[in-house]
Amino acid sequence: MTSTDHDTSTSLTSDTGATHQRPRVEGDREQQILDAALEALAEVGYDRLTMDAVATRARASKATLYRRWNDKASLVIDALVSMKEEFSTPDTGNLRDDLVASFCGMGGVTDPRQISIFASVLTAISRDAQFAEKFRSDFIGPKAALSRVVYERAQARGEISADLDIDLFAPAIPGIVLQRLFMLGEIPDADLVTRVIDQIILPAATCGVQSVPVQKEES
Repeated sequence: MTSTDHDTSTSLTSDTGATHQRPRVEGDREQQILDAALEALAEVGYDRLTMDAVATRARASKATLYRRWNDKASLVIDALVSMKEEFSTPDTGNLRDDLVASFCGMGGVTDPRQISIFASVLTAISRDAQFAEKFRSDFIGPKAALSRVVYERAQARGEISADLDIDLFAPAIPGIVLQRLFMLGEIPDADLVTRVIDQIILPAATCGVQSVPVQKEES
């Protein structure tokens, strides 16, 4: 066991033969391990990621990891979920600015770290049904929920139709951007995202919504 594992679960036997258990790794130490897993994931991908590699990067023993996570999949899912605090729902007062704020910058589809991590788990999503289910529910689910809030607020303001299929629109921007990345090799940036918003999402979402005419003052 490494010197950094003093906060992990370890069996201790007293003079009376009683066995005590220290608490499992948690708090800041747990987050350090999760951060190490994310770094390794972005660097080598899910298929080549090993518990040994994460342990080495986190300066922990492999036994420490296995006391907290049963396998690589559960560790990776927890690491991905630990990132969700980076995301927030913007409320600028209009749909366009909310979408730009949501998908550009940290945590969005222009964030290189997010893209690297997503790319690294693509094979796992297609090959491991259990991993794919947890990935969609625990990682993609919360992000999709934030997108729903953006469109729901736009509906409440009357910017888009009340019967707009939000479930269809919420994943549309990342779907288009990631398709262009993985199929066409186009690195996503703010310009691409805003073009998708201005030329595809907004025209479709606001189709049929009557704008209120501006009254001109009489001279």
